[in-house]
Amino acid sequence: MSLVRAGGAVLAVIVAVVLQVTVFSHLAWDGVVPNVALLVVVAAALVRGPQFGALIGFAAGVLIDLAPPADHLAGRWALALVLVGFVAGLVRQDSRITVPMMLGTVAAASFVGTSIFAITGLLLDDGTTGVVEMLQVIGIGMVFDVALTLLIVPPTMALFRRIEPPRYVAW
Repeated sequence: MSLVRAGGAVLAVIVAVVLQVTVFSHLAWDGVVPNVALLVVVAAALVRGPQFGALIGFAAGVLIDLAPPADHLAGRWALALVLVGFVAGLVRQDSRITVPMMLGTVAAASFVGTSIFAITGLLLDDGTTGVVEMLQVIGIGMVFDVALTLLIVPPTMALFRRIEPPRYVAW
């Protein structure tokens, strides 16, 4: 990984997490905040592939897990965003990313990431929410993330393309 790409990725993740816990926390609906870091992870994965997406997902997840008002066991968002980054990176990279493909990828990533976070909370007995509340949180999170997709994902993808053009791999 080049130093420029690593620096750009670190900067994008830090900005996303800071925006998520400061600016977007004021938009919380039933305690659910838009997951800006997830959108950055999806953008990075769509441009650079599954390995880079998983790496960025881990970094973003750890920052979210440790950022103040975190009220959960550390590592839950890291696990969720690693898997999100990897799966989002598996979207075909040899074709042009269209808006419907981007929206579908974000919706799936939001569902998977929030579900993993919620299920690990149930397994670790980390919260007091039940299954019904968990499903509501997943639905609200998906709506938020899809609503912000066109605002955050295309500029972030452009940033990652500009930092270092993607190399296409033949499958």
